[in-house]
Amino acid sequence: MPEGHSVHRLARQFGDVFAAERLSVSSPQGRFAPGAALLDGHVMTAATAHGKHLFLEFDHGVVLHVHLGLYGAWDFGGDAAFRGASSIGAPRKVGEREVYDAGADAGADAAASPAYAGPPAPVGAVRVRLVGAHGWADLRGATTCEAITGPEAAGVLARLGPDPLRNLPGDRDTFAAVVTGKRTPVAALLMDQKVIAGVGNVYRAELLFRQRINPWLPGTALSSDAARRLWDDTAALMSDGVRDGRIITTPPQYWGAVRDEPAVTPADGPAAGLPDPGRSHFVYRRHGQDCRDCGTAVALTELGARKLYWCPQCQQA
Repeated sequence: MPEGHSVHRLARQFGDVFAAERLSVSSPQGRFAPGAALLDGHVMTAATAHGKHLFLEFDHGVVLHVHLGLYGAWDFGGDAAFRGASSIGAPRKVGEREVYDAGADAGADAAASPAYAGPPAPVGAVRVRLVGAHGWADLRGATTCEAITGPEAAGVLARLGPDPLRNLPGDRDTFAAVVTGKRTPVAALLMDQKVIAGVGNVYRAELLFRQRINPWLPGTALSSDAARRLWDDTAALMSDGVRDGRIITTPPQYWGAVRDEPAVTPADGPAAGLPDPGRSHFVYRRHGQDCRDCGTAVALTELGARKLYWCPQCQQA
């Protein structure tokens, strides 16, 4: 499932390419036809994210609410003035980092590109298609795709915990108070979107390792200071993920040789010097391999029906 950094990147991209534009909205698949009819012909005024939820706001007060779930993904395309990645979401489909379409670079030579004649015919089960003056976006496979009112969107937000990528005043202390007040294992609390919004399985495993926290430690056994450090590390790592378009949790001294990669969005500039994916994580998907710090074999178990990776030596406390 795409984690919070990907959804925040989506919100930023929608703001870049569609903000203040009157959009054509349709549902080629047909499942979202009534919602598309409510949005069609209206101006998108804002794009925001909270955790794994995306909210596209329109000028008449209707909001497109999307949760990608396990298999959802957005595809983008357009002319040389249309900036952005060509696919964001669904790790099983496109991998941890986005697939970048260099032809969509705003810096591309428009004269060298064919004239934009509108979006191509829909391919597959496109739940919703948004079309602006310079490009289009297609959504497939999302768990949630609904047209809701502003108060209904506020209700969704009220059910979610604080988002470390928003990091509003009081969020850090709220998170620490909730975590240290529950006997639930910290590893389960990090995946509870009512406790903290946006963390998924990759960040969960990596954060617990970086903070040397035993995944089964009850929240009540975690000190308030340790909980605040966990929040701070989460906010920092996820902010890096927004910048890089990838989850990278190891610092440079663990990378060895690095490779240059194309920028995942033109505005970010060259994403040079990123590590090979095999060196990007401490424990995630490294079960049976030596811990990068102590040499103990990384363990794999399940908690809450999700795979959990951890180092039995480094994470004893």
